[in-house]
Amino acid sequence: MAVHSPLVDTGIIYCGDCYDQLRKLPAECVDLVYIDPPFNSNRNYEVFWGETKEKRSFEDRHESTKAYIDYMRPRCKELARVLKKTGSFYYHCDWHAVHYVKVLLDQILGEGNFVNEIIWKRQSSHNDAKQGSKHLGRIHDTLLLYNGGGDYHFQHLYRPYDEEFTEGFYKFSEAGTGRMYGLGDLTGPGGAAKGNPQYEVMGVTRYWRYSKEAMDALIEEGRIIQTKPGTVPRYKRYLDEGKGVPIGSVWNDIRPIQSQDTEGLGYPTQKPLKLLERILQISSKPGDIILDAFCGCGTALVSSQNMKRKWIGIDISPTACRVMADRLKKVCKLPENEKLWNAGKGFVVRHLPWTEAQLRKIPPFEFENWAVIALGGVKNKVQVGDMGIDGRIYPVTSMPAKSKKDIQEFDFMDQWYPIQVKQKDKVGRPDIDAFEAVMTRENRTKGFFVSFDFTSDALSEVSSFFRKSGRVIVPLTVREILDDQIAQKLV
Repeated sequence: MAVHSPLVDTGIIYCGDCYDQLRKLPAECVDLVYIDPPFNSNRNYEVFWGETKEKRSFEDRHESTKAYIDYMRPRCKELARVLKKTGSFYYHCDWHAVHYVKVLLDQILGEGNFVNEIIWKRQSSHNDAKQGSKHLGRIHDTLLLYNGGGDYHFQHLYRPYDEEFTEGFYKFSEAGTGRMYGLGDLTGPGGAAKGNPQYEVMGVTRYWRYSKEAMDALIEEGRIIQTKPGTVPRYKRYLDEGKGVPIGSVWNDIRPIQSQDTEGLGYPTQKPLKLLERILQISSKPGDIILDAFCGCGTALVSSQNMKRKWIGIDISPTACRVMADRLKKVCKLPENEKLWNAGKGFVVRHLPWTEAQLRKIPPFEFENWAVIALGGVKNKVQVGDMGIDGRIYPVTSMPAKSKKDIQEFDFMDQWYPIQVKQKDKVGRPDIDAFEAVMTRENRTKGFFVSFDFTSDALSEVSSFFRKSGRVIVPLTVREILDDQIAQKLV
């Protein structure tokens, strides 16, 4: 699948505020927008980034509904600008702000371009309505669907009939073929007032749904059956010809991610692939450009790639961008490679923070993730109670030659080096002392410490620790990592 279009490059994950990136895109270049922005929930989430189950805690950045809407307004205006007239816009939200979001989108996209309010049942009531609470269980999310103002693509979908319906309606078996069928009404509702023709069929005169010529053709095909003389003829409907039940605006047949699901990353607001696949089936075609401006863990991108759509992803979190990149490589077998991307066979990540100034501004846990990944290490599985270890480096010599295990599963190997990360201007001797205790406790011969700089006392203690114990602490500055001057120190 080619990753470029005449209007815009695709197959790209942009790291940064979507408002800044959207302003760089040309107008009317996207066929479908799906966003699932952070809800105005005023809650703390326990987030597990990636398959390493790295536990993180963060607060929603929006202190009030007004602040949330004020934050989303300019971004939705840009999303509306890049949406084609023939495109569709999905806004995924929950009960906290959905009514305010509807007013916002009516103002930006136009009330007349509102298509559907889709209800997705995402959990069971017992997860929300506890004993003693004074509200009904909040068990659904809402997807607000708008069109771009033109002749937008829309494909009706169907789901299989349930067993009770098929057993009740398709209860006859055709002799010779064994095909199951039911009997449908042939009479014309409303009679002459609705323009239905009146004539005789098999000795019965009625107003019918079909013309005399059409009825004769159906009789010739064996599609009309009279159960006994004098009864009103019926239409034979075969089960194997039925499309199924049309999918409506309430989606209760797609369950949320469960802990045991193979696609689960442990991210609490992760959406199932089937949900995004349905959206893409309804509102896009192969080759269309899909944009997700709040990617999270990248479900929309994976679904788009699997369904042969082009895609653009944006997220403000560097960690999220790396998680979704890893997911595209593992799930879609799509290489992250500049040359292959230029040839239409891979993807790229743009604008990850690569300056000291940018790295000073990101949250501490994002900084830790960046540092560990930059060293080629594995992030620690937990943040709370990590015992002074932010990550581990497994030397190549410690890895089995033929292992199908992911690197996160190498805990059974004893040969590894601890990584400690501090987002500080200068690491002092007390920080080094604490890391020495970690290395001694874990009986590690070598460890890595990352920060922006180190005091002279800290560096002296590193040397003293080696003379006393023979254990090596490698101090690494952010500048050394950015300038790619760490290869020899990692040996």
